Amino acid sequence: MPMRWIVSTAGAPALLAMLLTACIGCASTRSNDGDAPATHTDAQRRFWSALESLCGQAFEGRVVEDSTSNPDFARRPLVMHVRTCEPGRILVPFHVADDRSRTWVITQTAAGLRLKHDHRHEDGTEDDLTQYGGDTRSSGTAVRQEFHADAHTAALLPPAATNVWTIEIEPGRMFAYALRREGTDRRFRVEFDLARPVTPPPGPWGH
Repeated sequence: MPMRWIVSTAGAPALLAMLLTACIGCASTRSNDGDAPATHTDAQRRFWSALESLCGQAFEGRVVEDSTSNPDFARRPLVMHVRTCEPGRILVPFHVADDRSRTWVITQTAAGLRLKHDHRHEDGTEDDLTQYGGDTRSSGTAVRQEFHADAHTAALLPPAATNVWTIEIEPGRMFAYALRREGTDRRFRVEFDLARPVTPPPGPWGH
């Protein structure tokens, strides 16, 4: 016969209080990847907090490395705007002068962190090359996280299958976004000055 717990009416409030006290802090963080509980390392939690602390602010940047020597980035004003902070998701538009087509989307998943690139046309429709990116494979550090290209990226753009994107945050000093393609000399890095916030730009296309 199953064991039965018998609680008197008078003792119920005390028991309820004990159960609530015991459960404080036992709730698991839910990811943006469904109902699975998120298991983030201390380094990833600290990185996420540093990113959240920038919410609402915008910063100017400059290209410090570009193996393609793309003039669109080298000669035009660059601004990142930590525009939207939601539970488990942060949107960071990256403006190149008046081109507002690019948004970095960073999310918490059940396994770590994910970076996606949301590319839109001026009318808000998605570009053919969009939603590429990848996931963390290690705990990283509180100031640096690496995102390795996922299967969608490999199918969408096969040469990018070995891409590794990096985001670095040195609070009060610098935010960096970088790309390297393993096995090649393809490199790109842009750094933003966190010591000098600027007026936030208009919203990105499609958002």
